[in-house]
Amino acid sequence: MPYEHILVAVDLTEECDPVIKRAREIATAQGAKLSMVHIVEPMAMAFGGDVPMDLSQLQQQQFDQAKERLDRLINKYPELTKEYCHLTYGQPRQEIHSLAKEHECDLIVVGSHGRHGLALLLGSTANDVLHGAPCDVLAVRLMKKGE
Repeated sequence: MPYEHILVAVDLTEECDPVIKRAREIATAQGAKLSMVHIVEPMAMAFGGDVPMDLSQLQQQQFDQAKERLDRLINKYPELTKEYCHLTYGQPRQEIHSLAKEHECDLIVVGSHGRHGLALLLGSTANDVLHGAPCDVLAVRLMKKGE
C-alpha cells in the first residue's frame, strides 16, 4: 500500500537536508502529503528539571531561532507549506508520535547517525521515535564528514 501522509521530523541543522529529500522523494513517488515537524525541548528537561533560575527568556530565544530556521527550510523546499509545518515544545518522541496520530500519518521519516557503542546505549531521537510509533518509521542514515 502506498503511503498517504508522511511526517518528516527534523533537527533544523544542515544535516536535515538528506532527511527532507528522502521524505520528499517518497511523497512524490507515492502521491503522499508531506508534513514536517521540529520539536524544541524545554531547557529544564536538559538540566534534569532542577534549574535555580528562570529560563523562559532563553527558551523563547531558542524557539524564535528554531522558527527562523524552519521558515528558511520552507523557502528552500516549497512543497513544505506552512500549513503542514509544525514547531512545538516538548519531548521529541511523545510530540512526534502525537502529531503522527493526530494527522493520520502512515510514515515518519527521521535522520539517524547510526551510532553504536556508548552513543547507541545513550539513545537517539531516531531510536526513541521507533519505539511505540503509531506507523512505519524510516531512519535515513546521516553520514559524518569524511565518511
